[in-house]
Amino acid sequence: HPTDEELMVQYLCRKVAGQHFSLQIIAEINLYKFDPWVLPSKAMFGEKEWYFFSPRDRKYPNGSRPNRVAGSGYWKATGTDKTITSEGKKVGIKKALVFYIGKAPKGTKTNWIMHEYRLSEPQRRNGSSKLDDWVLCRIYKK
Repeated sequence: HPTDEELMVQYLCRKVAGQHFSLQIIAEINLYKFDPWVLPSKAMFGEKEWYFFSPRDRKYPNGSRPNRVAGSGYWKATGTDKTITSEGKKVGIKKALVFYIGKAPKGTKTNWIMHEYRLSEPQRRNGSSKLDDWVLCRIYKK
């Protein structure tokens, strides 16, 4: 079970930098095309939690608001974002989301949880302007 820092530094930072992994253990998938109960079969490993790299859909092409409609429902953010640091520097942000079946705002809450990890602002400015197009997600059912 990797730590938040390991997920950011060992996986997401390397992914957006275009570095290759010697061992491909995290599947690349557009999470927002599927219901969460379909995702375990698409993961490369995991029994109780599953990890994915996913492109971050935008609600509007040039906007900053992500589109979180997925399959038969939508992912809704819950709680406050958590800052992830490495060696005293802010490297990323962790957001918790819950899956609801139906259309917002009248959906039915499920027990499916997603932790979405994205790079923090300073990390994104260096290099490609599209760095924040990738997020790393941990999915599980509570």
